Amino acid sequence: MVGTAHPTRMSLHEINKGVHKHKRPDRKGRGIGSGQGKTAGRGHKGQFARTGWKALPIFQGGGSPLVRRIPKRGFTNCWALAVAEINVGDLEELFDAGATVTPESLLEAGIVKKRFDLLKVLGDGELTKKLAVSAHRFSASAKEKIEKAGGTATIVPARTTVIEKKKAKKAAAGAK
Repeated sequence: MVGTAHPTRMSLHEINKGVHKHKRPDRKGRGIGSGQGKTAGRGHKGQFARTGWKALPIFQGGGSPLVRRIPKRGFTNCWALAVAEINVGDLEELFDAGATVTPESLLEAGIVKKRFDLLKVLGDGELTKKLAVSAHRFSASAKEKIEKAGGTATIVPARTTVIEKKKAKKAAAGAK
């Protein structure tokens, strides 16, 4: 069997077999010789044969669509703050001793990739290096581990929420 390709393997010259890069569009309704003449592939009469008919993506043949049969549940809180988390074990791996860890430094290094409003440091893992960590929130165990290693845990003021602004405005109006 010298010179013949294996029956289950593909050869390089077979890669583009049957691939037509510049396929001509079907010219519908241009005579019976085209195979798409007369009714242009739409069949005889009926809703689908008419011009202007277009099915919605949820259309299920006149039955009640699935998206309308299933009840609506919950809501999206547009005021919710996006919280990014990082564990002290990750800080141990990613930073050298004596480094300063801030929300900005984590973003610049590409450690935290998504947009966030708050950064919370969690206590999973061990920390032996002395780090100066600044974040919006710390879990009790994370703060304990950072301070035990000789580092500092500084709370950065977070973005003021709409509710906090309203409370402050009400308190200012009540003080007058």
